[in-house]
Amino acid sequence: MASAPAAATAGSAPAQKTREAYTPPDASAAYLDNPRPAYPRAARRARMEGRCLLEVAVDADGATRSVRILRGSGYALLDRAAVAAVEHWRFLPARRGGQAVAARVEVPVRFHLTRDG
Repeated sequence: MASAPAAATAGSAPAQKTREAYTPPDASAAYLDNPRPAYPRAARRARMEGRCLLEVAVDADGATRSVRILRGSGYALLDRAAVAAVEHWRFLPARRGGQAVAARVEVPVRFHLTRDG
C-alpha cells in the first residue's frame, strides 16, 4: 500500500528529493572490443549448447571487478569459458548524475553451434 506524501512546512526541505539520472554499465560499445568467449573444443565435440547469465561487478573506470554465475548453461565447461572471457572485458561504466560509479550488470552469454560447427 502506498502512503501519501508528507506535507512540506514553510522553510523545510522539499518532501521528495529529485533522483539523479542513472545509466547502467554497457559492454556493447564497438570500440571496447570485448571478444566473444571461446567455444571449448571438448564442448563442440560433445555438441554442448546453452546460455548462462553472469553478474558482473564493474568498477567506475569500466574494469571488471568480479564475475559470478547467476544461472548456468547446464554445462560447467561452457560456464567456465563464459566467466573466463568476461573477466577480461571492459565496460562503459555506470553513471549517476554525470559521474562514473561502480555497479553490477547482468550479461547473458550464449553458446550455439552452427551447422558448420
